[in-house]
Amino acid sequence: MTTTSSELFETLETFVQKIFSLASADAADLLVESDLSFSQARTLFVLGHADGPTPINEIAKRLGLSVATAGRNIDHMVKVGILDRHESPDDRRVKLVSLSKRGWEIVDQQFEQKRRAVRAFTERVPEDQAVALTEALRPILAGESLRICMKEAHD
Repeated sequence: MTTTSSELFETLETFVQKIFSLASADAADLLVESDLSFSQARTLFVLGHADGPTPINEIAKRLGLSVATAGRNIDHMVKVGILDRHESPDDRRVKLVSLSKRGWEIVDQQFEQKRRAVRAFTERVPEDQAVALTEALRPILAGESLRICMKEAHD
């Protein structure tokens, strides 16, 4: 890493941690109320970002879990109505998993907590700094860097 990329990393890491720490207590309470383990919560978010029903082995891979462990988490989440599971139309041996209506509600609540934290931050930033930050972020968001990172994260 170059000095510039190291400085950028440290600055962005601190920024993101502070923004999301504003929402973490409320967001954690929502997960506790749902009686989900950390691993089960991560399963929710993997499925919340998925393009559609996802095979259990793919969920396990993305979470760094064994298929058996991922399967046990999914079994519990299906029983409590957070996930839906069905056979693949192409291969009955493959079980596909997706968020149920209740699962989407939990994921949406988590995202909403984070949006509130970002909104609270943006409402307190002085106008000149808001303009500068917006102008700095727009070309980055329009460029390839984030798309490449997102693609690599899913591969």
